[in-house]
Amino acid sequence: MIHKISIVIPVFRGQESLIRLVSEINVLTKIQKTTLGYDYKVNELILVHDCGPDDSYKTIIELEQTYLYIRPIWLSRNFGQHAATLAGMASATGDWVLTIDEDGQHNPEEVSKLLDTAVLNNLQLVYATPLNPPPHGFLRNYFSKIAKKIVCVIIGNSLPMRFNSFRLVEGEIARNLAAYCGTGVYLDIGLLWITANIGQTPISLRNEYRPKGNYSYAKLISHFWKMILTIGTRPLRFITLIGICSALLGVVAACLAIYGKINGYVQVQGWTSLLIAITFFSGVILASLGLIAEYLAVTLSISMGKPLYVVTSHPTGILDHK
Repeated sequence: MIHKISIVIPVFRGQESLIRLVSEINVLTKIQKTTLGYDYKVNELILVHDCGPDDSYKTIIELEQTYLYIRPIWLSRNFGQHAATLAGMASATGDWVLTIDEDGQHNPEEVSKLLDTAVLNNLQLVYATPLNPPPHGFLRNYFSKIAKKIVCVIIGNSLPMRFNSFRLVEGEIARNLAAYCGTGVYLDIGLLWITANIGQTPISLRNEYRPKGNYSYAKLISHFWKMILTIGTRPLRFITLIGICSALLGVVAACLAIYGKINGYVQVQGWTSLLIAITFFSGVILASLGLIAEYLAVTLSISMGKPLYVVTSHPTGILDHK
């Protein structure tokens, strides 16, 4: 059996890195053998143009004309990495779908390790686990770990610590997820909804083929918030717990104040304690309302039919690219 692999690359700013990356993938279009002896080959490379600031579309057109196995997908505007990845998954035809970044830090040859892990252990989804820190700088890597740990605590599961854009997904799983996944859904959370057997494989990350990454800290915070909103209703339960604890704290504080006043231990006067209580509970209420409003906004976007992405027949702003 030859395992056919579809590679999906969301392209936002890949003008400087795509040609070199595709040259590495080109070798894998011929039948290869993994360490455990499984035959595989890349049968298609799907480049999803996510309307970045550079001329990536020109590079994609050039590559499409050079390699027959390359299939471009043109999005009508920038929808984000996860939406672009799902757009590629929806069009993939392989037995497996490999998702990698455009910047070159993921070595396409490492797919053999992920495939060995998936087939040997009968897994539906395999994440690459970096042996070395991603080439993004200390602060970004640190806050990324913190964000994943927060999500792990909220959902009571350690799986989010494995989340990585270098992943191998069973073809049926990838296509089914792309078929129903709505706007505002975090891709890896969506994968957790429909997969039972998930594994990981250690790999080494490379330096990027370009000098600077795509994501600002504002985008990363937005990315993290989307993950929080799509993990289910646990954050709302957490707010309920905070509300109950706050109410109990208020009752205890009131009882202590009354007891102290009756027995002459304390002199209850002034506005300090009242101001502190109002500030604390007002903050809790506003934070709770804000999170509830975010959930309602996500629900509204889904009910209004806001599309996750829109595919066009040509690059945005270019009427004829042939």
